[in-house]
Amino acid sequence: MDACREHVPLTFAPVAGVSPVMITPRYLVPFDSRRANHRFTDVLIIGGGLAGLRAAHAVEPNLSVLVVTKDKLRESNSNYAQGGIAGVLDPEDCFDDHIRDTLIAGANLCDRDVVERVIREGPLRIEELIRWGTQFDKHAGALALGREGGHSHERIVHAMGDATGREIMRAVIEHTHSAPNIDVWENAFTVDLLTLEGRCRGAVIVRAGEQPTMVWAKETILCTGGVGQVFRESTNPAVATGDGTSLAYRAGVQLRDMEFIQFHPTVLYIAGSSRSLITEAVRGEGAYLVDESGERFMPKYDDRAELAPRDIVSQSIVSQMKETSQACVYLSLAHLDPHHVRSRFPGIAEACLQFGLDITTDRIPVRPGAHYMIGGVSVDSQGRTSLPGLWAAGEATSSGLHGANRLASNSLLEGLVYGAHAGEAASRSAAEGPHRMMAYRIQQTPREQTRAFDIADVRISLKSLMGRRVGVQRDAEGLAQAHEQIRSLSAYVMPHQFDSVEGWELQNLLLTASAMTAAALSRCESRGVHFRSDFPEADNENWRCHQTQQIDVDGGYPQRGELITRPTSDHVAPSQIND
Repeated sequence: MDACREHVPLTFAPVAGVSPVMITPRYLVPFDSRRANHRFTDVLIIGGGLAGLRAAHAVEPNLSVLVVTKDKLRESNSNYAQGGIAGVLDPEDCFDDHIRDTLIAGANLCDRDVVERVIREGPLRIEELIRWGTQFDKHAGALALGREGGHSHERIVHAMGDATGREIMRAVIEHTHSAPNIDVWENAFTVDLLTLEGRCRGAVIVRAGEQPTMVWAKETILCTGGVGQVFRESTNPAVATGDGTSLAYRAGVQLRDMEFIQFHPTVLYIAGSSRSLITEAVRGEGAYLVDESGERFMPKYDDRAELAPRDIVSQSIVSQMKETSQACVYLSLAHLDPHHVRSRFPGIAEACLQFGLDITTDRIPVRPGAHYMIGGVSVDSQGRTSLPGLWAAGEATSSGLHGANRLASNSLLEGLVYGAHAGEAASRSAAEGPHRMMAYRIQQTPREQTRAFDIADVRISLKSLMGRRVGVQRDAEGLAQAHEQIRSLSAYVMPHQFDSVEGWELQNLLLTASAMTAAALSRCESRGVHFRSDFPEADNENWRCHQTQQIDVDGGYPQRGELITRPTSDHVAPSQIND
């Protein structure tokens, strides 16, 4: 472990006997540009969530935009956001307080310039959504503002009680359909980015029932959302399989801070059911967390009790579950006004009622679940990645806003702000580039197939492994075991050329899991959402820094890649971070 402390470049992890080499094909499917279907567009946007659609509207109307989403437009993490958007809208609130709350939650790893920029731009983006038709909840004629964990003031705008994401996406999708320069491909899976001569040229996309299409674009924006499906317990929809980070990784794009994934403390836990999110706002309205015996336990872990940041609440719940030998804890709203509870949280009330639970009287069984990916593709203030021609925004990125732990309801805000800036920057670049577009000669030859295997079984095994070894609480032994098992699975899954979304998703999940595990194993401290029981304290002297991961890609052709996990060359400057 000394190598960890000295910041020697690491290959996967400083654990004896763990191989750093993994076969990583450049492209997952065979194709030849001389025989392929082609499509040309000025700007290609991969992902149809809030960040992607906001980016689309930032492109100049004289440029063509193609938005590609692997499911319906509504099927994104944005659509399932319950809590709302944080913004300084109350005259008694101020930007400095929201900035401070974000920096504190980020555990000394936020980029202060990014935080200030996003927070100060927030009210303008919320007003923009209202102009586009979003109907936020109101009280006495003014926007109703809620409070969530980590916030020092009521500043969360919400819609339909606990269905904010759904209402926002409804309005933005309607606004998108009115834009003549924006085309949308639904049910279209982006298999890989096209690269040539060190630049992104577009992507290989497969539409349902069709052969791969090579979409050539002057500029490409990656807005693919989260990775929650790499874990068994997750609030994310089925589409959140880490596609963006994986296809970027295969193209040689730099990833950053992949060890930081936020676990939402309160996910409805009923055996055999899907895992439903119980929004942070429930605790913001005064709900208590209690254990099996009815003891309210959060005050013994943190003075802020239920309103502590998510990382602290999640770790406290796991500790209490271990102490009581129980599989879950409970949310109690029985002490609150039942009429207010039902009107404020109609969606949660309906979801719980399906299992015979009345949220105004019954305790709600909950436990932490994978919720939001803080790490991802490295981007600058404009959403520019390390690969020319490729931009990114939203949950698929590591922008510096969230640090080591995202403050509640800052994610939709980030998607709006970075979506707008990435769209504007890509638009300028596309307009300034050559007018004529062309198809380049790029190919991936077929490989000899390995024998068939059960995709679903491998996926279940991976998700279970990640939950056990790379969850809320981690240690070197468990992480090393996870790494070795992921390497073994990858040895026969990654060389296979699938012809189905299920197969490509499995390969993306494995790459994402390997990057997350490697980063978690090499960061020998606890910070934000990354808790190492063998290194339980933060180590600012050695680990107040980011980790990057990247492979070398030679001219866009297949090769073996070595995943390198290393701290960035410089620690984050103290002037950029809140002490």
